[in-house]
Amino acid sequence: MLSDIVKKIKFDISSDRIGPDCPFTHWRLYFKKQMIKLCKSKFKAFDDSSEFRAGAYAICCSKISLGKRVIIRPQSMLFADPRNEKLGRIFIEDYVMMGSGVHIYTSNHKYEDKKLNLIEQGSYDAKDVYLKKGCWVGANSVILPGVTIGENSIVGASSVVTKDIPSRTLYAGNPAKFIKKI
Repeated sequence: MLSDIVKKIKFDISSDRIGPDCPFTHWRLYFKKQMIKLCKSKFKAFDDSSEFRAGAYAICCSKISLGKRVIIRPQSMLFADPRNEKLGRIFIEDYVMMGSGVHIYTSNHKYEDKKLNLIEQGSYDAKDVYLKKGCWVGANSVILPGVTIGENSIVGASSVVTKDIPSRTLYAGNPAKFIKKI
């Protein structure tokens, strides 16, 4: 059992992820200086003014960039794709607001082959996701692969974003649809 604990500690420290499933590093998210130090060591880019709060997850941190004054709240999931160095990245620019429970994905499962179980069909090629400066993503929204959310745009709570959102617009719903210009 002790050797399992040592293995888990080593995994949590060296893995390219942050979250409650990595308890030996997750505790650091509760303390600002420790959180910043951990995030700077894990993420591709992480500004000192940003926060990654306890209860949030990030997979493949080395492909995720967070700008100034970005807060990743509890129950959020940032899932970059570990399979390809040049695709499947997440870019969150300065002053982006996000509610709790926002999920961002850079790849999706295949499902076309009717003869294969879904789990055996693999995944599509990953696509980058961009959240541009000053946008606001409402709580429990899902951002799908390849999406760009324009500057100072708003995504309504619990929306599923399947397509790019232009700057200075409000989109909401499942799938997210244009509501108005702002």
